[in-house]
Amino acid sequence: MAEIIQKDGTWVFDGSALRLTPGRDKNVSLLRKELGELLVPLAALAGISFEQGKKSGRLRLRLRDGADPLLHATGGRLTEPHDPYQLLVESDRYGVAQYFVDEVRNALLLDQVPSGPVDAYLLPGPAVPLSVSAGDGIASFDGERVRLEWKWQAEDAKSAAGPRTLPVADIVAVEWQPTVGLENGHLRFTVRAAPSKVPPKYDPNAVELWGFKKDPLMALVAAAVQARLPHPSAPAAAEEAGPAGDTPAAGAPAAENDHDALLRRLRELGELHRSGVLTDDEFALAKQAVLKRM
Repeated sequence: MAEIIQKDGTWVFDGSALRLTPGRDKNVSLLRKELGELLVPLAALAGISFEQGKKSGRLRLRLRDGADPLLHATGGRLTEPHDPYQLLVESDRYGVAQYFVDEVRNALLLDQVPSGPVDAYLLPGPAVPLSVSAGDGIASFDGERVRLEWKWQAEDAKSAAGPRTLPVADIVAVEWQPTVGLENGHLRFTVRAAPSKVPPKYDPNAVELWGFKKDPLMALVAAAVQARLPHPSAPAAAEEAGPAGDTPAAGAPAAENDHDALLRRLRELGELHRSGVLTDDEFALAKQAVLKRM
């Protein structure tokens, strides 16, 4: 097991998953605190890196495309303070951070986890029910329907229409856009058979955001809804195949602890080392991990 504890948060890796817990420091963003602890399966990872600076460094996780509904709903637009897959590391813990990276990379190599996209979400998304008040409205989600209520600042086009209730079955897409410069952000739902091209300011299926502290929390609503929509890369036969949790992760060994399988893995590592794919240090680490399992 590998663990690193910082003011920014705590990351723990047990060989099969990473547990990311946000810190209680005042500089930790409101979004990360509200999102809470995340359990990221190894199969959802595409890579990990550590960037050193003079005073502090940063651990970064890279998830496989389509693995996390939060990243899909926000389209990579979460800024650094709100990104739950980054951890600020103090300079005196650089050695621990590098060890953590080596352990995760070693596990990715041994388990032969592919780095390509997935066709099913591997994380569940934010917990529900949840309700967020920001911009010109309040967005609530109970797992089955979205409710939009309007503040007094909302345009007459919204206020006159009154609160909106959108069943998940009627939603075909969700989009969260942060405020950038003079451009306001928004949380918008595209409803089946009733697409809207009006600006979010007048769209009764959208909450306009003005760049205040609670705006990023609307990303949690977007992610929770996204997790319950069909995966954009799911094959047509996904429904017949049953829940994603009923099938093994792509690339996972059929018998992880089988002695013969571990021997085959040793031979594969030796071939990768001889061909120059693995350096001496990488080969030694990988070989040691296999021998421990045996």
